[in-house]
Amino acid sequence: MAAIPTDGATGPLPLVLVPGMLCDQDLWSDVAFPVRHPVHHVALTRADIGEQARDVLSAVRGPFVLVGLSLGAIVGFEVLRRAPERVAGFCAMSTNAGAPRPEQYAAWRAMGELIAEGRFAEVVERTLPGMYDVPAPPADLADRYRSMARRTGPDAARAQLAAQATRTDAHGALRTARCPTTVLYGTRDALCPPDFHRAIAEAAPGARLSAVPDAGHLLPIQQPGPVSAAVRDLLAAAQRTRPPQPTPSEENPPCPVP
Repeated sequence: MAAIPTDGATGPLPLVLVPGMLCDQDLWSDVAFPVRHPVHHVALTRADIGEQARDVLSAVRGPFVLVGLSLGAIVGFEVLRRAPERVAGFCAMSTNAGAPRPEQYAAWRAMGELIAEGRFAEVVERTLPGMYDVPAPPADLADRYRSMARRTGPDAARAQLAAQATRTDAHGALRTARCPTTVLYGTRDALCPPDFHRAIAEAAPGARLSAVPDAGHLLPIQQPGPVSAAVRDLLAAAQRTRPPQPTPSEENPPCPVP
Protein backbone atom coordinates (compact mmCIF):
# COMPACT_ATOMS: atom_id res chain seq x y z
CA MET A 1 0.00 0.00 0.00
CA ALA A 2 1.35 3.45 -0.90
CA ALA A 3 2.15 5.79 1.97
CA ILE A 4 -0.36 8.55 2.54
CA PRO A 5 1.33 11.91 1.93
CA THR A 6 1.83 14.09 4.98
CA ASP A 7 -0.85 16.72 5.43
CA GLY A 8 0.98 20.00 5.91
CA ALA A 9 -2.19 21.96 6.59
CA THR A 10 -1.92 21.36 10.33
CA GLY A 11 0.96 20.82 12.73
CA PRO A 12 4.66 21.21 11.88
CA LEU A 13 5.31 21.96 8.25
CA PRO A 14 6.82 19.05 6.30
CA LEU A 15 10.16 19.40 4.56
CA VAL A 16 10.51 18.29 0.95
CA LEU A 17 14.15 17.74 -0.04
CA VAL A 18 15.19 17.68 -3.69
CA PRO A 19 18.82 16.84 -4.54
CA GLY A 20 20.98 17.89 -7.45
CA MET A 21 22.02 15.94 -10.52
CA LEU A 22 23.59 12.54 -9.81
CA CYS A 23 22.83 12.96 -6.09
CA ASP A 24 20.44 11.08 -3.84
CA GLN A 25 19.19 11.49 -0.28
CA ASP A 26 22.68 10.83 1.13
CA LEU A 27 23.36 14.45 0.13
CA TRP A 28 21.44 15.46 3.27
CA SER A 29 22.76 12.79 5.68
CA ASP A 30 24.86 15.19 7.77
CA VAL A 31 22.24 17.96 7.97
CA ALA A 32 20.41 18.19 11.31
CA PHE A 33 16.79 18.77 10.37
CA PRO A 34 14.38 19.68 13.21
CA VAL A 35 12.90 16.40 14.42
CA ARG A 36 9.31 17.67 14.66
CA HIS A 37 9.07 18.25 10.92
CA PRO A 38 8.38 15.25 8.63
CA VAL A 39 11.04 14.88 5.92
CA HIS A 40 10.24 13.72 2.39
CA HIS A 41 12.85 12.96 -0.29
CA VAL A 42 11.99 13.38 -3.97
CA ALA A 43 14.19 11.65 -6.55
CA LEU A 44 14.61 13.28 -9.95
CA THR A 45 13.84 10.56 -12.49
CA ARG A 46 11.78 12.35 -15.15
CA ALA A 47 13.02 14.03 -18.32
CA ASP A 48 11.06 17.26 -17.88
CA ILE A 49 11.22 19.97 -15.23
CA GLY A 50 7.44 20.24 -15.17
CA GLU A 51 7.05 16.51 -14.50
CA GLN A 52 9.63 16.72 -11.75
CA ALA A 53 7.71 19.63 -10.21
CA ARG A 54 4.57 17.49 -10.20
CA ASP A 55 6.44 14.79 -8.30
CA VAL A 56 7.37 17.36 -5.65
CA LEU A 57 3.80 18.62 -5.35
CA SER A 58 2.46 15.09 -4.96
CA ALA A 59 4.91 14.21 -2.17
CA VAL A 60 2.77 15.91 0.50
CA ARG A 61 -0.65 17.44 0.97
CA GLY A 62 -1.05 21.09 1.79
CA PRO A 63 1.77 23.57 2.41
CA PHE A 64 5.40 22.53 2.83
CA VAL A 65 8.92 23.91 2.99
CA LEU A 66 11.00 23.08 -0.09
CA VAL A 67 14.78 22.68 0.11
CA GLY A 68 16.57 22.13 -3.18
CA LEU A 69 20.16 22.04 -4.35
CA SER A 70 21.24 22.79 -7.92
CA LEU A 71 18.78 20.96 -10.22
CA GLY A 72 16.60 20.37 -7.15
CA ALA A 73 16.28 24.11 -6.63
CA ILE A 74 15.56 24.60 -10.33
CA VAL A 75 12.67 22.17 -9.91
CA GLY A 76 11.70 24.26 -6.88
CA PHE A 77 11.47 27.35 -9.07
CA GLU A 78 8.95 25.53 -11.25
CA VAL A 79 7.00 24.38 -8.19
CA LEU A 80 6.86 28.01 -7.08
CA ARG A 81 5.65 29.05 -10.53
CA ARG A 82 2.88 26.43 -10.58
CA ALA A 83 1.67 26.39 -6.98
CA PRO A 84 2.98 29.32 -4.94
CA GLU A 85 0.23 28.82 -2.35
CA ARG A 86 1.70 25.40 -1.48
CA VAL A 87 5.22 26.65 -0.77
CA ALA A 88 5.40 27.93 2.80
CA GLY A 89 9.17 28.38 2.65
CA PHE A 90 11.89 27.90 0.05
CA CYS A 91 15.63 27.28 0.40
CA ALA A 92 17.57 27.41 -2.88
CA MET A 93 21.23 26.51 -2.77
CA SER A 94 24.06 26.07 -5.26
CA THR A 95 21.85 26.89 -8.22
CA ASN A 96 21.01 29.09 -11.19
CA ALA A 97 17.65 30.65 -12.05
CA GLY A 98 18.70 31.68 -15.54
CA ALA A 99 17.77 30.00 -18.81
CA PRO A 100 20.29 27.48 -20.20
CA ARG A 101 23.15 28.83 -22.27
CA PRO A 102 24.17 27.34 -25.67
CA GLU A 103 27.30 25.76 -24.23
CA GLN A 104 25.23 24.06 -21.55
CA TYR A 105 22.89 22.51 -24.12
CA ALA A 106 25.94 21.17 -25.95
CA ALA A 107 27.51 19.76 -22.79
CA TRP A 108 24.30 18.03 -21.67
CA ARG A 109 23.83 16.53 -25.12
CA ALA A 110 27.42 15.23 -25.16
CA MET A 111 27.07 13.67 -21.72
CA GLY A 112 23.78 12.06 -22.68
CA GLU A 113 25.45 10.51 -25.72
CA LEU A 114 28.27 9.14 -23.57
CA ILE A 115 25.78 7.53 -21.21
CA ALA A 116 23.91 6.01 -24.17
CA GLU A 117 27.23 4.47 -25.26
CA GLY A 118 27.66 2.81 -21.86
CA ARG A 119 30.20 5.34 -20.57
CA PHE A 120 28.30 6.50 -17.49
CA ALA A 121 31.37 6.24 -15.23
CA GLU A 122 33.18 8.65 -17.56
CA VAL A 123 30.39 11.19 -17.16
CA VAL A 124 30.62 10.89 -13.37
CA GLU A 125 34.35 11.58 -13.48
CA ARG A 126 33.82 14.54 -15.81
CA THR A 127 31.39 16.15 -13.38
CA LEU A 128 33.33 15.38 -10.19
CA PRO A 129 35.77 18.36 -10.36
CA GLY A 130 32.87 20.82 -10.08
CA MET A 131 31.29 19.29 -7.01
CA TYR A 132 33.58 20.56 -4.27
CA ASP A 133 35.78 23.53 -3.52
CA VAL A 134 38.81 22.05 -5.30
CA PRO A 135 38.95 20.13 -8.61
CA ALA A 136 40.67 17.16 -6.96
CA PRO A 137 38.75 16.64 -3.70
CA PRO A 138 39.87 14.28 -0.92
CA ALA A 139 39.18 10.61 -1.60
CA ASP A 140 36.33 10.35 0.91
CA LEU A 141 34.43 13.24 -0.70
CA ALA A 142 35.09 11.98 -4.21
CA ASP A 143 33.91 8.48 -3.31
CA ARG A 144 30.78 9.82 -1.65
CA TYR A 145 29.81 11.61 -4.86
CA ARG A 146 30.61 8.55 -6.97
CA SER A 147 28.45 6.39 -4.70
CA MET A 148 25.48 8.74 -5.01
CA ALA A 149 25.91 8.79 -8.78
CA ARG A 150 26.04 4.98 -8.99
CA ARG A 151 22.84 4.70 -6.96
CA THR A 152 21.20 7.31 -9.19
CA GLY A 153 22.19 5.27 -12.22
CA PRO A 154 22.52 5.96 -15.95
CA ASP A 155 18.79 5.96 -16.75
CA ALA A 156 17.95 8.66 -14.20
CA ALA A 157 21.10 10.55 -15.20
CA ARG A 158 19.96 10.71 -18.84
CA ALA A 159 16.53 11.87 -17.70
CA GLN A 160 18.12 14.60 -15.57
CA LEU A 161 20.23 15.81 -18.50
CA ALA A 162 17.13 15.94 -20.69
CA ALA A 163 15.23 17.80 -17.96
CA GLN A 164 17.97 20.42 -17.74
CA ALA A 165 17.25 21.32 -21.37
CA THR A 166 13.59 22.05 -20.53
CA ARG A 167 14.49 24.78 -18.06
CA THR A 168 13.36 28.37 -18.51
CA ASP A 169 14.36 31.59 -16.81
CA ALA A 170 12.85 31.52 -13.32
CA HIS A 171 13.46 35.07 -12.12
CA GLY A 172 9.90 36.07 -12.99
CA ALA A 173 8.47 33.29 -10.83
CA LEU A 174 10.75 34.31 -7.99
CA ARG A 175 9.42 37.89 -8.13
CA THR A 176 5.96 36.58 -7.29
CA ALA A 177 7.16 34.59 -4.26
CA ARG A 178 5.55 35.57 -0.97
CA CYS A 179 7.04 32.91 1.27
CA PRO A 180 10.22 33.19 3.38
CA THR A 181 13.11 32.45 1.03
CA THR A 182 16.73 31.59 1.80
CA VAL A 183 19.49 31.52 -0.82
CA LEU A 184 22.69 29.69 0.11
CA TYR A 185 25.91 29.38 -1.84
CA GLY A 186 29.46 28.22 -1.30
CA THR A 187 32.10 30.87 -1.88
CA ARG A 188 34.14 28.37 -3.91
CA ASP A 189 31.34 27.01 -6.07
CA ALA A 190 32.76 26.91 -9.60
CA LEU A 191 29.47 25.78 -11.18
CA CYS A 192 27.14 28.37 -9.64
CA PRO A 193 29.11 31.47 -8.63
CA PRO A 194 27.95 34.20 -6.24
CA ASP A 195 26.39 36.37 -8.98
CA PHE A 196 23.84 33.65 -9.73
CA HIS A 197 22.69 33.66 -6.13
CA ARG A 198 22.64 37.44 -5.80
CA ALA A 199 20.28 37.56 -8.78
CA ILE A 200 18.00 34.98 -7.15
CA ALA A 201 17.94 36.87 -3.86
CA GLU A 202 17.25 40.17 -5.62
CA ALA A 203 14.32 38.64 -7.50
CA ALA A 204 12.62 36.99 -4.51
CA PRO A 205 11.04 39.63 -2.23
CA GLY A 206 12.69 39.69 1.19
CA ALA A 207 15.01 36.77 0.42
CA ARG A 208 17.89 36.10 2.78
CA LEU A 209 21.25 35.60 1.00
CA SER A 210 23.96 33.66 2.85
CA ALA A 211 27.49 32.84 1.71
CA VAL A 212 29.13 29.73 3.16
CA PRO A 213 32.92 30.03 3.28
CA ASP A 214 35.25 27.25 2.17
CA ALA A 215 32.57 25.26 0.35
CA GLY A 216 31.88 24.28 -3.22
CA HIS A 217 28.76 23.02 -4.95
CA LEU A 218 27.72 20.24 -2.57
CA LEU A 219 27.11 22.45 0.45
CA PRO A 220 25.26 19.92 2.64
CA ILE A 221 28.23 17.55 2.49
CA GLN A 222 31.02 20.07 2.96
CA GLN A 223 29.30 22.44 5.38
CA PRO A 224 26.29 20.74 7.00
CA GLY A 225 26.33 23.08 10.01
CA PRO A 226 25.43 26.29 8.14
CA VAL A 227 22.87 24.38 6.07
CA SER A 228 21.27 22.99 9.24
CA ALA A 229 21.06 26.46 10.77
CA ALA A 230 19.62 28.01 7.60
CA VAL A 231 16.90 25.36 7.29
CA ARG A 232 16.04 25.65 10.98
CA ASP A 233 15.63 29.42 10.68
CA LEU A 234 13.61 29.06 7.48
CA LEU A 235 11.24 26.57 9.09
CA ALA A 236 10.69 28.89 12.04
CA ALA A 237 9.92 31.79 9.70
CA ALA A 238 7.59 29.64 7.60
CA GLN A 239 5.68 28.49 10.68
CA ARG A 240 5.24 32.12 11.78
CA THR A 241 4.04 33.39 8.41
CA ARG A 242 1.87 30.45 7.37
CA PRO A 243 -1.72 31.64 6.92
CA PRO A 244 -3.99 30.38 9.71
CA GLN A 245 -5.95 27.29 8.79
CA PRO A 246 -9.71 27.27 9.24
CA THR A 247 -11.01 25.59 12.37
CA PRO A 248 -13.23 22.53 11.99
CA SER A 249 -16.28 24.65 12.78
CA GLU A 250 -15.34 27.04 9.95
CA GLU A 251 -14.75 24.19 7.51
CA ASN A 252 -17.95 22.38 8.46
CA PRO A 253 -20.42 24.82 9.98
CA PRO A 254 -23.12 23.15 12.04
CA CYS A 255 -26.41 22.50 10.31
CA PRO A 256 -29.26 24.63 11.69
CA VAL A 257 -31.65 22.77 13.92
CA PRO A 258 -35.08 22.52 12.25
